[in-house]
Amino acid sequence: MRMDDTICALSTAPGMGAIAVIRVSGTQTFPIISRVFKPFKKGLNIEEIAPYKSVYGAIMDRDKLVDEVLLQLFRGPKSYTGEDVIEIACHGSVYIQEQILNLLLKEGIRMADPGEYTLRAYINGKMDLSQAEAVADLIASENKASHQVALQHMKGGISKEIRALRSELIDFVSLIELELDFAEEDVEFADRTKFKELLQRIQQVLQSLISSFDTGNAIKNGVPVAIVGAPNAGKSTLLNALLKEERAIVTEVEGTTRDAIEDEIHIDGISYRFIDTAGIRETEDQVERIGIQRTFEKVAQSDLVLFLFAADRLQTTRGIELLKEEYEQIKARTGDRNFLFLLTKCELLGDLKPEVKAELETFKPLYISAKEDTHLEELHQQIAQFYRWGDLAASQSIVTNVRHLNALQASLIQVQKVEEGLESGLPGDLLSIDIRSALAELGSIIGEVDVDKDILGNIFGKFCIGK
Repeated sequence: MRMDDTICALSTAPGMGAIAVIRVSGTQTFPIISRVFKPFKKGLNIEEIAPYKSVYGAIMDRDKLVDEVLLQLFRGPKSYTGEDVIEIACHGSVYIQEQILNLLLKEGIRMADPGEYTLRAYINGKMDLSQAEAVADLIASENKASHQVALQHMKGGISKEIRALRSELIDFVSLIELELDFAEEDVEFADRTKFKELLQRIQQVLQSLISSFDTGNAIKNGVPVAIVGAPNAGKSTLLNALLKEERAIVTEVEGTTRDAIEDEIHIDGISYRFIDTAGIRETEDQVERIGIQRTFEKVAQSDLVLFLFAADRLQTTRGIELLKEEYEQIKARTGDRNFLFLLTKCELLGDLKPEVKAELETFKPLYISAKEDTHLEELHQQIAQFYRWGDLAASQSIVTNVRHLNALQASLIQVQKVEEGLESGLPGDLLSIDIRSALAELGSIIGEVDVDKDILGNIFGKFCIGK
């Protein structure tokens, strides 16, 4: 890692805009910028300017004016990277951006790698590893819930819990290892009863964090919602109505949808990935059968299932029986997933026999007509009832990162091994090995152990250039 280099990159989105911001960071930031920037205020020397000030002037390529810009100065260590930083706000022309960047490269500055600014912030102690990862999540957040969780992580929500657990474990492993120095005197410094209580409490915290991942993953990547039912139940029509565009083909021909079609909408600040699936029925068509198999796969991957049944089918002799069969078939595959039954095409319901109507109500359907936009707002509300995460995201730590999940699971296994060893009277030196393994797993989340270079490269390589 070339941490001694001075780096530059475009920090605003690529392309033309009103303004663009180019960020420069490193030990040579001020001397190099002094060579290409001419303040409009006479006698002003950049290296003598107080930090957190803005300076108006011109970027010059020798005697050639490139652009009039505004410089913002940040002196290390009180900057984002912990180094000297200057941000150049120039006009948003792509040509101007390229000219300034090329000029900086000629002066000996190199282009930053993806995520290098945040990597330097981590290396310089401005944030821990989980906070650094939260920066990328914050940039990528597309809804209120993911924004809240990313902010909480960036402020150190997860880090505080991990540090607290590690601190208590470190205290106990220190006492256990101290006992090893007095092995011949049979001295016990670590209270085994209190240690057992600590291990049980740590397991509860770890299990709570691990179980939060399902929620966190849905917040970060969107809640997967499978729309299922028989052919012509109105699945594609519903998807189009929810998206307010003709995303899926709608015809009277059964089996039109043969593969899953996905798109995303936001409801009350949460993203939902709606998946229109192939209609479920017995068929000899090989392509359609593959589509139906994929339907069941999408049901298994979803968090919410919308089961659709067309109202006009209830007018047939076996209508209610068909509803029961299809309902039970889908429910058998949904397990404990959230589930809503939608009676579609309700404008075609007509008069039902009293016994049919009574039996229908036992299924607690939501009557909708995607074609006529009937009760779609109520559908939004019922979906939102399953996912009230606003208060949850603000009040407790939620795991959204697969790397963190794997480390927490591995740590839980080690802590359970320590508890088993304690119960079986395992000697302190062996207990110490498992405790250290648990500490290493927890430390890998926040970077408080030796973090492999490949891991850092993988984490920060996913950032956009300029961050």
